[in-house]
Amino acid sequence: MAFTGWPVEAVEFYEGLEADNSRSYWHAHKATYDEQVKAPMEALLAELEAEFGAGRVFRPNRDVRFSKDKTPYKLNCAAQLTGGYISISADELFVGSGLYMPMPEDLKRFRAAIDADRSGAELEAIVAALRKAKYDVSAHETLKTAPRGYPKDHARAALLRHRSLFAGRRLAPRAKGIGRAAAVGHVRATWEACAPMNAWLDAHVGAG
Repeated sequence: MAFTGWPVEAVEFYEGLEADNSRSYWHAHKATYDEQVKAPMEALLAELEAEFGAGRVFRPNRDVRFSKDKTPYKLNCAAQLTGGYISISADELFVGSGLYMPMPEDLKRFRAAIDADRSGAELEAIVAALRKAKYDVSAHETLKTAPRGYPKDHARAALLRHRSLFAGRRLAPRAKGIGRAAAVGHVRATWEACAPMNAWLDAHVGAG
């Protein structure tokens, strides 16, 4: 199957799921999910594999074991490649890349590289350029102050507070969904913009 984008039915599927996140809704509309949501995502991953590495689609079910929110299904279809992350929902096509939830040793290297004058200044400039280009730069968790062992008034305390680092941008669907050219262009533009950040992560952390 060639990737042709996501039709408006994909957006409408998630609009319906937002209104009725139940097993009865899911099973009544599972064919729409399989054909209009998941299948296009798999086709996009196949198209991008040679350039950005193999990918996989995350399962649609939420892990509710330790959550007060017991709604059973995620409100997006997400996938991960070597190059980054893609998610389609009722509101957006989100594409991002970077270092997400690093292991403790990776986190130590990340902080040490931020602390070092040369590499820290390089990352500061990369992050500033991404933000100037209207990319969101954030972390899955941010400390309230600089981590233990670093001065609270560190010149790069804002970056040191990040427990990870990733950047991305959102594309809103149009009346007919998200077409092939818009989706592929959004993915490539985002990962091209994230390339300097990922190169920095590869060099100083060993993950990107």
